[in-house]
Amino acid sequence: YAEALAHSAVKRGAISSEQADERVSLIAERQTVLQRQPPPLVFVVLDEGCLRRPIGSPKVMDAQLARLVEFADLHNTVLQVATFDMGVRRPFNLPITLLTMPDRSLMSYAESAQQGHLERESTSVLPLLTAYHQLQAEAPSQAPSVAMINQLRKGTP
Repeated sequence: YAEALAHSAVKRGAISSEQADERVSLIAERQTVLQRQPPPLVFVVLDEGCLRRPIGSPKVMDAQLARLVEFADLHNTVLQVATFDMGVRRPFNLPITLLTMPDRSLMSYAESAQQGHLERESTSVLPLLTAYHQLQAEAPSQAPSVAMINQLRKGTP
């Protein structure tokens, strides 16, 4: 999945082959964090478009959906899907990452097409945390979210 995204960017001339390889390696490296001891607690709310937008071949897409189901099955993770019917109740239009550091301080990281921005100032991060909690409350819980993913894997809407 990551390779399909990166190689698509190469085909468009947006990045070089070397940059694509670097992106894929970085994503693979980030995944290893889930294996460390103790593992981090990871709460994810994915937009439904991430599940329904075909990336790569059907085989690639099925592998990605299977990986999400595996991720949701980990004891240190929660996966929810922000469904299309949330409409304007969905508070974010771009991906955002909220981090709680070991000292309990908060940070946010947001990406645009051109750059990423790391924010440590609590007056900027706390409103994002509030919006994220609202998103979690509005999104279906993990069980129906995983059921949706499994239905997509079977080819049913």
